[in-house]
Amino acid sequence: MKRIVIVDDSPTIRRMVRVSLAGVGADAFSEAGSGLEAIEQLTFGPVALMVLDLNMPDMHGIDVLKFVRSHPASRALPVIVLTTRGDEESRDLSMAAGATLYLTKPFQPQVLAGHAKRLLSVATGEERTFVEP
Repeated sequence: MKRIVIVDDSPTIRRMVRVSLAGVGADAFSEAGSGLEAIEQLTFGPVALMVLDLNMPDMHGIDVLKFVRSHPASRALPVIVLTTRGDEESRDLSMAAGATLYLTKPFQPQVLAGHAKRLLSVATGEERTFVEP
């Protein structure tokens, strides 16, 4: 099962991300409006991909990311950080904490979907080798 967890304190952004990722091959979506809810989602079964905002009311996204990377069951989970923070420091901190990819809002749905599809295929061993001409 390929479940994507979308973590953002904005219901509108969660909906936009969900719609953007509708065709990437996920079997299910879960949503979390806070960092603590994101961690809780990890206990409800396997997760194939997490889309994570940095700015949340109860727990910063970097702390969620550090939690994810500190536990063996989620250590290899692909995590796309999707945030309004476009500064280099936030990007560097996210990547150092273990983000797989860093994207900023506003985002292009097709770009997010393309990255998600690729990460899902890698995570499930379905990736094919492509050679560009």
